[in-house]
Amino acid sequence: MDKEELTRWALAHGWQMLAGHPSLTKPRAPKEAIVRLVLKATVAHVEVKKPAGKWEKMAGAAYADIQPHPETGLPIGLGLDTITGFAMLMQDNRDRQVFAKMTGGPPSA
Repeated sequence: MDKEELTRWALAHGWQMLAGHPSLTKPRAPKEAIVRLVLKATVAHVEVKKPAGKWEKMAGAAYADIQPHPETGLPIGLGLDTITGFAMLMQDNRDRQVFAKMTGGPPSA
């Protein structure tokens, strides 16, 4: 997967662009990113925001090492499938976007 493919995948699965990065937000603070994908020229990193406000790199890989899962499409190689609580956070973000569309509210409402 390359930078554009990862961005398309993320935006289609509940992520939103915040500060120039595909990001997941807190359920109770939907405008504050707590997980982000930092997509550089040759590598992608998953970063998590610590309580003190500093970003910590949790995983990273070269684009050539990132492949979509054959059944789910989840990018394999970035550790997204192994980070505790990640699937639930991604589902919460995706649900919030779907319900916002149904009610006519903004995606981050």
